[in-house]
Amino acid sequence: MVQLGGKKFGQMVLGFGGSGVAQALAAVAAALLLRLLSGPGPALSPETEGGDDDNDATDDKGETPISGKLVPVTIRWRNINCSLSDKSSTSIRFLLKNVSGEAKPGRLLAIMGPSGSGKTTLLNVLAGQLTASPRLHLSGLLEVNGNSSPNKAYKFAYVRQEDLFFSQLTVRETLSLAAELQLPEISSAEARLEYVNSLLFKLGLVSCADTIVGDAKVRGVSGGEKKRLSLACELIASPSVIFADEPTTGLDAFQAEKVMETLRQLAQDGHTVICSIHQPRGSVYSKFDDIVLLTEGALVYAGPAHDEPLAYFSKFGYHCPAHENPAEFLADLISIDYSSAESVCSSQKRVDALVESFSQQSSLVLYATPITRREVFNNRAKFSKKSRVQKKGGWWMQFRLLLRRAWMQASRDGPTNKVRARMSIVSAIIFGSVFWRMGRSQTSIQDRMGLLQVAAINTAMAALTKTVGVFPKERAIVNREHAKGSYTLGPYLLSKLLAEIPVGAAFPLMFGAVLYPMARLHPALSRFGKFCGIVTVESFAASAMGLTVGAMVPTTEAAMAVGPSLMTVFIVFGGYYVNAENTPIIFRWIPHISLIRWAFQGLCINEFRGLQFDHQHSYDIQNGEQALERISFGGSHIRDTMIAQSRILLFLYCTTYLLLQKNKPKYQQLEAAPLDEIQPVVQLEPLNTEQDEQNQPREPPVTLNQVELNQPLESSPPIDQAPEFVLEGAK
Repeated sequence: MVQLGGKKFGQMVLGFGGSGVAQALAAVAAALLLRLLSGPGPALSPETEGGDDDNDATDDKGETPISGKLVPVTIRWRNINCSLSDKSSTSIRFLLKNVSGEAKPGRLLAIMGPSGSGKTTLLNVLAGQLTASPRLHLSGLLEVNGNSSPNKAYKFAYVRQEDLFFSQLTVRETLSLAAELQLPEISSAEARLEYVNSLLFKLGLVSCADTIVGDAKVRGVSGGEKKRLSLACELIASPSVIFADEPTTGLDAFQAEKVMETLRQLAQDGHTVICSIHQPRGSVYSKFDDIVLLTEGALVYAGPAHDEPLAYFSKFGYHCPAHENPAEFLADLISIDYSSAESVCSSQKRVDALVESFSQQSSLVLYATPITRREVFNNRAKFSKKSRVQKKGGWWMQFRLLLRRAWMQASRDGPTNKVRARMSIVSAIIFGSVFWRMGRSQTSIQDRMGLLQVAAINTAMAALTKTVGVFPKERAIVNREHAKGSYTLGPYLLSKLLAEIPVGAAFPLMFGAVLYPMARLHPALSRFGKFCGIVTVESFAASAMGLTVGAMVPTTEAAMAVGPSLMTVFIVFGGYYVNAENTPIIFRWIPHISLIRWAFQGLCINEFRGLQFDHQHSYDIQNGEQALERISFGGSHIRDTMIAQSRILLFLYCTTYLLLQKNKPKYQQLEAAPLDEIQPVVQLEPLNTEQDEQNQPREPPVTLNQVELNQPLESSPPIDQAPEFVLEGAK
């Protein structure tokens, strides 16, 4: 049935007319459209398809936990190494060096260290969010609840530094739409409202629930409230683990403490919370349960927070001065001082000694049982039975919700809409003044063509620049939501197109309503309607081109550079500057995909056909049909130009779909470390063999019975006694 429908649809499109490139373009667009509309939901990874449902995070009754039922997750990692080679692969820089640690449910773990120490890299490795690169090598062992987890077999949330939202939606609307997309199981509106209200209360967002999120153009909620809104959106699916990348960045001290208090409360509720943070204030440091200290990618300390790290470093002569912020003391202790050559040498020796000292005892402090390669491979199949990502609500439900969100965002964007309306009216007045009341003389023919070309260029550039200016940021939101499995790309792109029609059509209509009578173009109401229809369709095609460019390049700046450059090429081959018959053979395909050319051709046919001009000589142009023949538009119809623009629109949307699929974030896979790179782990039984007694010093062997888990070692290997370490500026 689907195959027959696809064949009929393709025959119908090809039957619209045209040949060559136009027909090929239509056929490709039709095939892509069918894939877009009938594409499946978020696919499960190959290892997870066909997995047992019983291994998913379900309760005793087999129901998926929706609100508040957490599965406790303990994450352990060992010998994590991450290296980055240069383009020529002649040098390698280590981002992480044999890093080990543990995160437990109900505890807030903070990854601390100076800038460039590898905090965010480690966080991304643990969350599986490290961007893939052929120059990157990542290895180590990672286990979840005692089992290897190559694919995320648990629900997790990742709160990034950038808070990306649709600016015109309120806090409550943002949460409500996210809940409907992620939790279609909650069919009752009352139950969904109650769930959203509980999240608002839990995250302290009740006072700003009906305030728009805002952005740089429109004032909305504060930075701290945005960060807590990010947490609320991630908490909708009740994740077991929460990763937060420097959640206090850009916030004042008060807002930073409120955000960290929220993370601490989430940890107390049973979540496993892991965050990276640069240099917290003392009150924020006191909220941490565990810390991991990194410097230059190496591990200096991992264990309980509060006074334990201070007691550990005091064994080596580094005492924290009284009434000083412990976080500042630790940051200065493990940082390299680049103020002079002597300070670099001394601080480097201190840091190297601390790294070496902790590496000799990290296996004792962090683990009571070893991670072995045998366990990794035995448990790999067990935990990869079911993926975290599952298909969410139906296609039409996704489309309905996304259409509502797109319409609210487009219709409420007052500043952007006001600027576009003013620019449409002002540009129409300027062009109308230049081409004021054109007559029917021979010179007016060139003026009319120039005006129609300017109208086509102005309409396309206005729509293009608006789209490329906002879509790269929106693409980041779409990638994040699509990765969660909230929706597929098909309903998103279709909803964006339909939501753009009422708002996007208003500006070409304003432009035409002012320009048409001022320039005294073809005086017929039907011609005015066709004029507005042509520029409106062109505006939609230009917006689609902006989406394609935004999906093609990584940043807004790049999109703003690439978009107008491509449009310039379309302008050159738009039919006014270069006649189609004089175009070089190798470039003759460009006019067929130039939306400027098709809009200009349609406007010329609409304007010149049936128009009579004053003439005195036999070689003068007497009517509009002769003028169209001069620019190779004779024999064409407005219907052909509208169909061509529609094909371009369809093709650009389908290309955007494929680009979003192709350019979606790819993450580096964690490779198991070779056996010879895995450091030996102390076993539970005492090392009391005769051979060990001969090889060991006279001191009694260290066993786990003699060392409390997560406590500093009493018999840690001594290093050179260092003078008391005092923070800079301390008295």
